[in-house]
Amino acid sequence: MMKKQKATLALADGTVFKGCSIGADGETGGEVVFNTSMTGYQEILTDPSYAFQMLTFTCPHIGNVGTNKNDVESDKVHVAGVITRAFCEQPSSFRSEKPLRKYLEENKVVGISDIDTRELVLLLRNKGSQMGIIATGEQNSDDLVDKARKLPSMEGLDLVKQVTCKTSYDWSDGIWEFPQGYKKYSQSELSSRPLVVALDFGVKHNILRLLVDAGFRVKVVPAETTSAEILALKPSALFLSNGPGDPAAVTYGIKAVKELLGKIPMFGICLGHQILGLALGAETFKLKFGHRGGNHPVRNEKTGFVEITVQNHGFATRVEAMPKHIKLTHLNLNDQTVEGLEVIEQGVFSVQYHPESSPGPCDAHYLFQDFRELVANWRA
Repeated sequence: MMKKQKATLALADGTVFKGCSIGADGETGGEVVFNTSMTGYQEILTDPSYAFQMLTFTCPHIGNVGTNKNDVESDKVHVAGVITRAFCEQPSSFRSEKPLRKYLEENKVVGISDIDTRELVLLLRNKGSQMGIIATGEQNSDDLVDKARKLPSMEGLDLVKQVTCKTSYDWSDGIWEFPQGYKKYSQSELSSRPLVVALDFGVKHNILRLLVDAGFRVKVVPAETTSAEILALKPSALFLSNGPGDPAAVTYGIKAVKELLGKIPMFGICLGHQILGLALGAETFKLKFGHRGGNHPVRNEKTGFVEITVQNHGFATRVEAMPKHIKLTHLNLNDQTVEGLEVIEQGVFSVQYHPESSPGPCDAHYLFQDFRELVANWRA
C-alpha cells in the first residue's frame, strides 16, 4: 500500500483541516469553493474559470475513472488546489489512461484528501467562500492561516490575462461521439460557414466544439483584442467566453464589447454574460459562495420550462440594477439571480450558466442553435 504523506488545509477564518496529500508536493493558495457535480471531475479541473480557486468536491469519491486525453476542457489543470473526502488510487474505467494522482503530480497541482468535506462545505455556505492554503508535509497551522489571510480577494482581481490565449487560432473540432472521438473538420469544409470570433476570457473546448457543430467557422482571439481588430476579421458574430475572476476588472473586454454593440450579433456565457451586462450598463456583484455544480435549476422566462444546468461562477449580474432595455430571459430558482439576458434590438443575448455541459446535463444545448439562427436572421 502507498504510504500517505500528510497535508494541511488552513482557512482565513482560522479553521484547519488535517489530511493526506493527493497531488504534487508543496504549497498552494486561493479561494476555497465547492462543486456539487457527481461526475466529470477531469472536465471540472481543466476549466479555466477555476483559476486561483481551490476546489472542494462534494462528491465523496474522486479518481475512480482515472484521466484521459479526451476529457479535458483546456490545455492543463487550472484549479489552484483539489480537496476531497476519499481518493481512489486505482481507477476502473476502460477509458482511463492515467491515475488522477499522477495527472495532478504532472500538472503540479497540490491537493488534500481524507478530510470531512461536509463540514468544510457547510462552513463555506454559512460564512461564504474564503481564502485558504494547502501545504504538504509537517506544517505550522498558525503560519498557514496567516498566509491565507494575506491572499488577495477575488473582488477586483483580473485573472483573464493568466488564462487567455497568447495568439489567435482557428478551431475545427466538432463534438465527441463514441467510439470515433471528436469529429475533425477540414478548413475547406468550414470555409463557407459564417465566421464567429470567440473572445477568449478562458474558453472551454466544448463551447468551441458546439459552435462548430451549430454551423460556424470559429476563430479564437486573445481577450485584449480590440473592437477594431475584431471588425477587421469581418466576422458574422462575436462570442464572449467564460473565464475566471471579477468581471468588472476586465475593463478592456467591456470596452471592446461596448464598441461593438449593434454592429454584430453576440452570445456570451458565464464571464462573457457578465461582461456583456456591464457593457450594456448593468452591474455585477460577488455571490456569498457562488454557484458550482451540475444540478442548478434555471427557469426559461420565455417558455416557462425549467432547465437543469451546469454552473461555475462566483459573481452575478445585479437584477435590480439592470437597465430597462435589457430583458431578463433566465432566472435561477435557488436564489432568484440573473441567469440570462438579451437585447433584441442590438442582436445580443447571454446566459450565466454553461450550456455546453461537459460535464453535466445537455438541457441548454439549444442556445447554440439559437445563436446560429440569430446570425442568419441578423441583417433581415
